[in-house]
Amino acid sequence: MNLYRWNKKESKMKEYEVVHEIFNECANNQMRDVFFDEVMLEDPEAYIRGKHKDHDLKLEREELADGTILYHVNASGILQRYTFTEI
Repeated sequence: MNLYRWNKKESKMKEYEVVHEIFNECANNQMRDVFFDEVMLEDPEAYIRGKHKDHDLKLEREELADGTILYHVNASGILQRYTFTEI
């Protein structure tokens, strides 16, 4: 038996490209900070909660037709968006 194949079947881990956008609150600056990462995850929401342990979080999940998962996040008043695209 191929152990790698067996583990992959049993695992709920998925590989995602994650785009994390932090929206700028300054009135004269429309730019936002954008970060890219590739991660192995079981639960994208747990990943976000782990990144913002010390913040009051409000999350809104949106699933697109192509399987992309968006989270609109309000972390203690700072608006952010996480986009998870399965690789």
